[in-house]
Amino acid sequence: MAVVVWVVEGTWPACVDAARAHAPEDAEVVLLHVTGHDVADAAHGAFAGLLGRGHPMGHRPAEGWGSDPGTRVEHLAAASAESLLQAAAERLGRPCTRVERTGRVEREVVAATDGADLLVLARDGDRARLGPHSLGPASRFVVDHAACPLLLVWPEPVPGLTTMPPPPPHHR
Repeated sequence: MAVVVWVVEGTWPACVDAARAHAPEDAEVVLLHVTGHDVADAAHGAFAGLLGRGHPMGHRPAEGWGSDPGTRVEHLAAASAESLLQAAAERLGRPCTRVERTGRVEREVVAATDGADLLVLARDGDRARLGPHSLGPASRFVVDHAACPLLLVWPEPVPGLTTMPPPPPHHR
């Protein structure tokens, strides 16, 4: 059995705990972290300047002036991903594979489910009440498109049934 665990800042402990509880001991567990390219791309774009005019040359008021900040953002993101995956592997407490991908988060997660038997992910939206808003846009896309069964977990205690939205009005 191949189990993919989507590791995301803030919700990963619940996903790892669910994998420990529900994946067989002999399962091949993949801890997956996806870094979106949008932040680094914005930094690269800002460095390039409006309409490609670039940055001023010659005057360098501070250390790092003239170097692309997008590169630093990419390095920071990679270090953060490595740290999260390391913490998740330690919490899992059994052999696993750590995978870091970069791109459109929801599409990279769906691509990683190809050939998997289970994807473990956490709710990432409004977690104060039951209902469809407990999933953010990326998670909703993954739930709708994953190529395998899902285990969707609450990262905090589950809200009570009284938080469920009322049914739509009945029309005759």
